[in-house]
Amino acid sequence: MKRNVYVSVSTDPIEEYQEILEYAKKMQGNADFLHCDVMDGKFVGNTTYDAQLVYNINQNSLIALDVHLMVREPAKQIEDYIKAGANIITVHYEAFEDKNKIVDVIKKLKANNVLAGLSIKPETPIKDIKMYIHELDVILVMSVEPGESGQKFMPESLDKIRQLDLLRRENNYNYKIEVDGGVNDTNSKFLIESGVDILVSGSYVYKSPNQLKAIENLKNSN
Repeated sequence: MKRNVYVSVSTDPIEEYQEILEYAKKMQGNADFLHCDVMDGKFVGNTTYDAQLVYNINQNSLIALDVHLMVREPAKQIEDYIKAGANIITVHYEAFEDKNKIVDVIKKLKANNVLAGLSIKPETPIKDIKMYIHELDVILVMSVEPGESGQKFMPESLDKIRQLDLLRRENNYNYKIEVDGGVNDTNSKFLIESGVDILVSGSYVYKSPNQLKAIENLKNSN
């Protein structure tokens, strides 16, 4: 049966603020989300923008905002992104020294009507996050090391996605499975078959000569 598949186009390949704003406007009505990659130069090596740009995107476009916080101490920053207008906020499991704070972040996001996401790096096993998944709206599986655009997809990510899909079906959980890193029209079919609901695409869509056709290719992979 054909499932609903969502495409979240990433800001990561784009460096100029104004171009990000223009891209957001172009993608509204075509992509389902704009995946806002926020990096602080501490949790990952690169540094990108902050909540002010997310706010500006929200004020100047209609696209839903899928904010991915690749930052140290995300609990201290989520308030800024809630106020900026994020629809989904995803934090990294590995960014929390005190794992109890993950529960606090999830509760705060839900209390503010923001979808709560948790992301894991390639080396983090699913068993490490099992205690949180029943509360989550989105689980983001990184299929590359976070922080650099244009990396090749790690096929071992498929096993994690299958595990999450099985847990979801066995327990009637409602979270969406999102995947980020090296996604293109070659591997999207296997990702969707494994249980992915949201495909994050940076370079594949952005660098395509026909961006809207590239989005269509991803959505029609299943």
